[in-house]
Amino acid sequence: MSERATPIEQAAPPTFETLLRTVAEMNTPDGFKAELIRGKIIVSPFSKLRYSRRMRLLREQLQAHVPKGHFADTSPFLFRFPAAERGYGPDLYVADEAAFDEEGLHADGAALSLVGEFTSVSAKDADWNEKLEVYGRLVPVYLVVDMQDSEITCFWEPSPHGYRSRTTVSFGEALHVPEPFGFAIDTTGF
Repeated sequence: MSERATPIEQAAPPTFETLLRTVAEMNTPDGFKAELIRGKIIVSPFSKLRYSRRMRLLREQLQAHVPKGHFADTSPFLFRFPAAERGYGPDLYVADEAAFDEEGLHADGAALSLVGEFTSVSAKDADWNEKLEVYGRLVPVYLVVDMQDSEITCFWEPSPHGYRSRTTVSFGEALHVPEPFGFAIDTTGF
C-alpha cells in the first residue's frame, strides 16, 4: 500500500451572526471588552485609568451639542456593522436613543452619529486603519484621540470609499467638529 496525502475537509468559517452570538455569550473578565475585528473575536482591556479624564471631558463637551434624540456615552456596548461583518465597542460614542429600544445585545452601527476611539499601543493599528475604514463608510464623525502622539483627529463626510475630510490638532488646541455637532472641542485639559 502506498502512502499518499489525504485532504482533510475544513469546517466553514463562522458566519458574522455566529460570531455576534459568541461575543454575546462570552463571559469576558471584568475590565475587558470583546469586539469583532478583521473577522476575529478580539478581547482587550477597557481604556486605562489615565484616559478617564479625557473621555469625560470629551463626553461632556459633546453632550451639549448632540443631535436631537441622541446621547453621548462611554458604556461598553457593541455596535454591529453587518456589511463589513464587524462589531465594535467604541471608547466613546454618540448614538440615537431609539437604537437602544431594540431587543438584543448589539446596537445597529447606523445609529451612531459620532465615534471616539482613544488609542493604546495594542489597539492603535485597528483604530487608525480597520475602524477608520468601516466607520468611514457610515458614521458621520470619527474622532481618534491619539494618546501616544498627544493629538486628536476629526474625520467627517463618510462615503463608500471612506472619509473625505480630516483635521488634526495637538492637545491644547481647539478642534472643530462639523455638523451635526457644529462646535469646537476644547482640548486644553487633554
